[in-house]
Amino acid sequence: MEIMSQYRWVASWCAVAMAMAVPWKMLEWVWFKPKRLEKCLRQQGLTGTSYKLLFGDTKEIMQTTTLEPMNLSDDIMPRVMPFVHRAIQTYGNIFFAWFGPVPTLHIIDPEVVRDVLSRMNEFQKPRKNNPYIKILSTGVIDYEGDKWSKHRKIINPTFHAEKLKLMAPAMCLSCCEMIKRWETLFSNEQSLELDVFPHLQTLSGDVISRTAFGSSYEEGVRIFDLQNEIGSILMHVIQSLYIPGSRFLPNSRNKRMVEIDHEVKTLIKDMIYKRTIAMEAGKSMNDDLLGILLQSNYNEIQETGNKKFGMSIDEIIEECKLFYFAGHETVGNLLVWTMVLLSRYPHWQELAREEVFQVFAHNQPNIDGLSRLKIVNMILLEVLRLYPGVTALYRMCIKETKVAGINLPEGTLVIMPILAMHHDQETWGDDAMEFNPQRFSQGVSNATTRGQHSYFPFGGGPRICIGQNFAMLEAKIAMAMILQRFSFVLSPSYSHAPQSIVTLQPQYGAHLILRKVNLSKSV
Repeated sequence: MEIMSQYRWVASWCAVAMAMAVPWKMLEWVWFKPKRLEKCLRQQGLTGTSYKLLFGDTKEIMQTTTLEPMNLSDDIMPRVMPFVHRAIQTYGNIFFAWFGPVPTLHIIDPEVVRDVLSRMNEFQKPRKNNPYIKILSTGVIDYEGDKWSKHRKIINPTFHAEKLKLMAPAMCLSCCEMIKRWETLFSNEQSLELDVFPHLQTLSGDVISRTAFGSSYEEGVRIFDLQNEIGSILMHVIQSLYIPGSRFLPNSRNKRMVEIDHEVKTLIKDMIYKRTIAMEAGKSMNDDLLGILLQSNYNEIQETGNKKFGMSIDEIIEECKLFYFAGHETVGNLLVWTMVLLSRYPHWQELAREEVFQVFAHNQPNIDGLSRLKIVNMILLEVLRLYPGVTALYRMCIKETKVAGINLPEGTLVIMPILAMHHDQETWGDDAMEFNPQRFSQGVSNATTRGQHSYFPFGGGPRICIGQNFAMLEAKIAMAMILQRFSFVLSPSYSHAPQSIVTLQPQYGAHLILRKVNLSKSV
């Protein structure tokens, strides 16, 4: 009996100790540790917001969109990133804030940003806390270490310049089909009011379908439609608080997401198997992105003699899903903001149109001619400066390290607001908030006093966007063909409302008035 009593006594004290330990650890996580870190950062001369219990500055940071449109201006920081905009004015170009109990170091200094992006073994992509997002795409954009190196090496040949030349005819075909749809909408009218945003999104998805899957284009369109649907569902999920385990609830939203994910993977897997059989039969597979990727993967396995050095079928599927998400969002947004800005600045629109007709006349664009579109290229670069695809880059400090003379503890989130750097008057001059493509007349490296490291539309460092040349090629072809057929101005119903939800896009679409170009006077 005495032994049993001793066991009960020990068990009781263990229970008491655990009951006391859990609240203490919780208190350490939500209060004591953040306050210690805040003191440490301030002692190094950094300024920033004071930590608030549990939530920190989360509410203010996430408040990126207002209901009302803004005045017609390219000074979009106050609307798109209001917290960062106010904090820069208060604390300067390097400051700290709080994403919950996690310290976040905001860096607007281009040289420091370049340093962080180059140190990928110390600063890695933050782990996705919302597992819903992984359904849309993972792939090379999320991987770290050896897995990232392997995927990047295998994917690189897919976006070589020589391979991209093969994609140009498919891009032109997709643009032709969109333009024909626009022309049919005119009827006998001289002008047409149109929200071009959904059309340009469809165009970019159509291009991905053709260039990624070639002869399997119809299946590619189906994948695009499904990815679009799941993206719309995720748009609502991202804007709400994720409750752990909620994705397993048998509600209609979760069921539909599982159905879409299964169908997308099945479609891509079937195409991969067909291509693999054709490759084994000796057929060339180098005419679209999927074929080039499979060939590169096969070559890697053959050279090493070990399958572990290649990608699995599931990994290839995820990379194909990433093609859709990244390619669709990036180019669709670039095109819509280009058309909006050229609507507001008709002088630049006319200069671009004259250049296009001078190079191509009424003919379809070709690779050699595209390299001679200097004005169009300057315009696209300036659009990406004012309206970059993503407004900020994020990295997590995975071990204690030093940046700009500041000791950063493990677990610090580093936020690099691209939009703020692209709009910085010290870097770009007094006209930083104005549309001025002329600043890129001597190339990116001579556009600012600080050099090319102040320009990050596709990221930077070893992880710079692998598809940037693909995106720019598609954008040049699309804009050249649109300028050949149409002139355009803003509609009175246009509402200027940039918003950042994953990517920077127009909240209320882009309503323009299109007119057909008088072809007899265009050459």
